[in-house]
Amino acid sequence: MPNIVSRIRIVLAVVGLGLTLSACGYNTIPTLEEQAKARWSDVQNQYQRRADLIPNLVATVQGYAAQEKSVLTAVVEARAKATQIKLDASDLTDPDKMKAFQDAQNQLTGVLGRLLAVTENYPDLKSNANFLALQSQLEGTENRIAVARRDYIDAVRAYNTALRTLPTVIWAKTVFSGEKPMAEFTANEGAQTPPQVKF
Repeated sequence: MPNIVSRIRIVLAVVGLGLTLSACGYNTIPTLEEQAKARWSDVQNQYQRRADLIPNLVATVQGYAAQEKSVLTAVVEARAKATQIKLDASDLTDPDKMKAFQDAQNQLTGVLGRLLAVTENYPDLKSNANFLALQSQLEGTENRIAVARRDYIDAVRAYNTALRTLPTVIWAKTVFSGEKPMAEFTANEGAQTPPQVKF
C-alpha cells in the first residue's frame, strides 16, 4: 500500500509541476519570439516577391520608354541595393541593421513610384496587357508588404511587452536574460506630411 501511495504522490507532483510551469509564462517568451520571427519571414517573402517582379516591369517599360533610362537605371540600382541587405532573425534585435534594411526598401519603393509616374507619359505602355498585369501584381505585392509589416509589428510588440511585464519578466530576467527587445519598423521620414496635390 505505501508503494501505491508514493507513486500517486509522484504522479500528482509531476502533474502539479507541469500545470504550474504552463501557467507561469515560461513558454510565453520563446513562443512570442518564434511568432515574431515567422512574421519577419513573411515580410522578407513579400519583399522578395516585389524584387522578383521588378526585372519584368523594367524590361516592359524599357521597350516603350527607352528615353527614361535614368529612371530605369535608378530602379535597377535600388533593387540591387535592397536585395543585398540581408536581415535574418538573429539581426532583429539590432535597430541599426533594421534601419539599413528599411532605408534600402524605402528607396526602392520611391524609385518604383517614379517609374510608375513616368509610364503616365506613354499611353501605349499603359494599355499593354503585360504591363497592366505586372502593375497589378506589384500593387498587390505592396499591399501584402503592408499587411506583413503590420503583422510583424504586432508580433514584435507582443514579444517586447512580454519581456517587460509580469509574470514573464521574471523569466526574461533569469532564464531568458540574453533576450533583447526586437526592432520595429518605423515610419519613413515625412510619412506624416500629406502629399502635395496640384491641379
